Amino acid sequence: MFVRRRCVDKARTDLFHADNPSENIAGNQHWGHATSTDLYHWENQAIAIFPEAEGEGIFSGSSVIDVNNTSGFFPNQTNGVVAMYTLNTAEEETQEIPMLSNISVENPLDPSNFASTDMYVLTVSINPGAPLGGSITQAFPGTFNGTHFAPVDQAARITDFGKDNYAGQFFYGIPPTSPQISIAWASNWQYTQVVPTGDSENFRSAMSLPRYNVLANTTRGDYTFVSLPYDLSSLYTTTSPLANSTSLANASLLYDYSRTVPSGALTFNMTVTSIPAENVTGTTNFTFMSSVTGESIRGGFYLGGDTPFFINRGYTRGFDNPFFTDKFSTNNLVSVDTQTFRLQVVIDRSIMEVFLDNGLRSATTTFFADGELDTLIVSSAELSPGIAVFVNVYGLNR
Repeated sequence: MFVRRRCVDKARTDLFHADNPSENIAGNQHWGHATSTDLYHWENQAIAIFPEAEGEGIFSGSSVIDVNNTSGFFPNQTNGVVAMYTLNTAEEETQEIPMLSNISVENPLDPSNFASTDMYVLTVSINPGAPLGGSITQAFPGTFNGTHFAPVDQAARITDFGKDNYAGQFFYGIPPTSPQISIAWASNWQYTQVVPTGDSENFRSAMSLPRYNVLANTTRGDYTFVSLPYDLSSLYTTTSPLANSTSLANASLLYDYSRTVPSGALTFNMTVTSIPAENVTGTTNFTFMSSVTGESIRGGFYLGGDTPFFINRGYTRGFDNPFFTDKFSTNNLVSVDTQTFRLQVVIDRSIMEVFLDNGLRSATTTFFADGELDTLIVSSAELSPGIAVFVNVYGLNR
């Protein structure tokens, strides 16, 4: 549901999203509208698209800048916006194509494909049917001739190994030779209507981090969907790390950010180097904890065996639901060429996103704790001799 303006010289980016203006649950579906100059700080605008009759809903879709006026809606204009969406009624669902005459875009870029000049990615959001239950997004690389899409194979590539990343959309206007930028809905249809923020804070869900996305050839396949956070450096509370270690092998780092990071938002990077190709042992782990309630959300990586990475949100007590799965995992092969593992974690009040090996694997996880998480512990143990671990921690402004 998104339109993007050229993000140069603080130009504006437009985001259209599902919105219920009368209640904090899904239903009475409109298209809300928000704008940003950095993809992180958003300002709500007037609702962009309303249902025309009671009982109708403006469901998922997308928007583009009609540079060549192919719609015929914008004579003598190169910056009109055309939206395509599913109109839901009690009887049927139909495809609608309205024009947004009160929203225009300056300096439009030509329409682009995804990742390269000869490869496209078709994303399909499913609900139900996710491996962990509920909703998820699949990615299918392939070719597109303007009318027909042909996938390169029959593999169903999941874009996120967590449970709270759905219906991601890509911003219009990114040059085809640049990483494409997306943003997703950070929740799951199995429980989004009943998460506790609705009653206590008057919102149900949030968006994911904006992400860079590319296709890459990796040891695991020719078409790996790589996803990394859009540049976070402009949000850092300090120019240098709040905490760091260059020698965390078989050691731990504890950082209390209750007083130094008012937002409660934090990111850390871990780099593990000189991992042996054979007979590897050891783990790296992290915990975000509340010093008041003892609640926590945890994760870790086993360097040996089938190299699993895990997330555990089961130590938070603010939400209980049979479908709120508490553990997630994936295996993450260590490259024999680099002998290195990299981890980036970004956490905010009730959402955590992790990125393994520069985005080869990513996971989005919501959590709901009774107490504010205010302490980070990063550690490693039983590492094979010679392995080195480096960590940097940064606070983030909201």
